[in-house]
Amino acid sequence: QVQLVESGGGLVQAGGSLRLSCAASINIFSINAMGWYRQAPGKQRELVATITSGGTTNYADSVKGRFTISMDGARNTVYLQMNSLRLEDTAVYYCNALRQYSDTYYPFGSWGQGTQVTVSS
Repeated sequence: QVQLVESGGGLVQAGGSLRLSCAASINIFSINAMGWYRQAPGKQRELVATITSGGTTNYADSVKGRFTISMDGARNTVYLQMNSLRLEDTAVYYCNALRQYSDTYYPFGSWGQGTQVTVSS
């Protein structure tokens, strides 16, 4: 089972930036893809960014142009650079390992504790 540990969250003003990190317990290049999710209070968890082992990235419309996902295979770590943060980006952010079936990604690792991102006005 893939274990994941997220870090890097915090309190930031609207318009600011944060970089999140996700350390995986296995070689991330052996995984089809990695993804960042977020869950705001009272809302379902949503997938906001994915990156394949080949480096192809994809983003939810709500974060496109502001967030960048990347990975460091030597450290088995996935990053999420978040710029131009908005109040609605406030959430707990999680990462997970993904498998793709048809056009849909499904998480298969153990969920970590997540990292809280709070954007203030």
